[in-house]
Amino acid sequence: MPRTLDADERDRRVSEAAWKVLVRDGIPALSVRRIAAEAGLPPSSLRYTFPTQASVRIRAYELAVEQVLTRVAAIPQGDRWARKVLLELLPLDEQRRLEMEVFLALGTAAMTDADLRGTYRSAHLAIRDLCAQAVQTLVADPTAASMETERLHALIDGLALHLVRQDPAVGTDWAVRVLDAHLSQLG
Repeated sequence: MPRTLDADERDRRVSEAAWKVLVRDGIPALSVRRIAAEAGLPPSSLRYTFPTQASVRIRAYELAVEQVLTRVAAIPQGDRWARKVLLELLPLDEQRRLEMEVFLALGTAAMTDADLRGTYRSAHLAIRDLCAQAVQTLVADPTAASMETERLHALIDGLALHLVRQDPAVGTDWAVRVLDAHLSQLG
């Protein structure tokens, strides 16, 4: 491993290590020492960039949102754009499942952790905004679009929760079918 990492690479590596510790060991285990060990870095090297456990949790949450938004931004406008965006919000593969587990764990922690509340609110609004953008491509009536945004956001959140909590061996095809059935009613 190189002796020095650029700031972005260090940030990504530490955040992904935090995800692994969080998902494997839970929020109480999310310490700078454990994250540093997971990332293969000395703890002292993290203390400057992430001086508190809260700063690590916040950055881990932000990175999960950034990765989703980066994948969505790469989807070309066109046929079935809305469906492709919504599928990115569901934990249909290992990476998205890990991100969703981070969303759920830190989102739950935000209920009692004032440091995480703003980050949770931003993540929640980012997902809602993606649902709104998808609805705008499918529903012409603005009044109906507003209500449908709320329904779609709830559907996506519910599907994501069920996918993460089910046995991974069950598969994800059922959730895609549910989403497709819903979308077929819209457009």
